[in-house]
Amino acid sequence: MNHEMYMDAAIEEAKKAAAIGEVPIGAVLVYDNKIIARAFNDRETSQNPLHHAELMVIEQASQLLGKWRLTDCTLYVTLEPCPMCAGAIIQSRVDKLVFGAHDPKAGCVGSLMDLPRDSRFNHAPEVITGIRNEVCSELLTTFFRSLRERNKARKKAMKMIEQENTTCNK
Repeated sequence: MNHEMYMDAAIEEAKKAAAIGEVPIGAVLVYDNKIIARAFNDRETSQNPLHHAELMVIEQASQLLGKWRLTDCTLYVTLEPCPMCAGAIIQSRVDKLVFGAHDPKAGCVGSLMDLPRDSRFNHAPEVITGIRNEVCSELLTTFFRSLRERNKARKKAMKMIEQENTTCNK
């Protein structure tokens, strides 16, 4: 499989998320060498904590294939899955997981813990890491830097307004 090509498709999904102010995480699910599902995080837009890219592509693929067991499928995601998504990957029997950047704060495929490689589960997908790591990491770094700058500017503006109001009320 051309892991870089499919990860590039997941990166395009992540860019769509960033364009609407969502955390830039994208995913695609591949079956029979074809992308059959695409998604990006949209928790803020949907106000749904379950709207992680991984969960949405798993749901789309299950509906398209008419089955919950996604054997013979490969999931590409730009960021290491969280515990919820790692669990969904195991439960849906995805054969292979490929991700770009590690997530030291919430990743559960090697960073904080390693759910898919825990032998106590009845399914263990093959895991490949680091595909397009630099691009995936940079998307997140740029997004969060911009978010911090916007929040800082907002706080500064609010402080100025408060000072003006205090001055006007004297």
